[in-house]
Amino acid sequence: MPTEGDVLVAEELSASAPGGGSRRGGVRRASLRVGRAEVVAILGRSGSGKSALLGLCGGFQKPQAGRVLVAGLDLGELDAAGRESLLRRTVGWVFQSPRLVPVLTAKENVALAMRLAGGHEAEARTLSEAALAAVGLAHRAGQKAANLSRGERQRVALARALVKAPALIIADEPTAQLDSATADEILSLLGEAARSDVAVLFSTHDENEAARADRFLVMDEGVLQEARRARGRRPSMPPRNTRVPPALLERSS
Repeated sequence: MPTEGDVLVAEELSASAPGGGSRRGGVRRASLRVGRAEVVAILGRSGSGKSALLGLCGGFQKPQAGRVLVAGLDLGELDAAGRESLLRRTVGWVFQSPRLVPVLTAKENVALAMRLAGGHEAEARTLSEAALAAVGLAHRAGQKAANLSRGERQRVALARALVKAPALIIADEPTAQLDSATADEILSLLGEAARSDVAVLFSTHDENEAARADRFLVMDEGVLQEARRARGRRPSMPPRNTRVPPALLERSS
């Protein structure tokens, strides 16, 4: 049963892999929970099912069995419109690929996410600037996404997730295409988000990255293993000069 402070609760989730298999890429009776201000990592090899699990937790796919609760609401009990509204307001996504609109500027990409979540244009402009400042890209706000480096694009993607002050951030291997220094920055920024009471769930194939979470679970052939207490430095240790602006902190409190 969910407890106070749980932002995400997944209970006994099962789903077949896209090709119909039940092992490689599928999910078998996986359960997890992520609380406010907590960073949880899913560690697993390619094809272990971790991306499928995140998709179930974020409402991209309906489980064949089990249930998902986000902010106390059971996704399975909501109609399509209600589920979409809840997820747009409460869940911020970061993917391996930033998925930005290349002809839009960094600021426009972030503001677009805010508008889709129901924000007004003026609010979207103001908060997109704050979100970009939070990830150290205020000086690149006017650059088109196509002209940004890979690391900068991923930071814009994180700003896009932060701008609507979500209760939960889900990041699917957000560092997979980055060099080690940039990957460190992204993990630190995710940790900084958790320090403002956001729940963070991310997947990785790198055990060192997983060990930076508050705790991590291991995914293998669709089975989620017992949670392990992280051994290393929590990702909430931010890089120098990286702080979430007050405008975003006030909205997430």
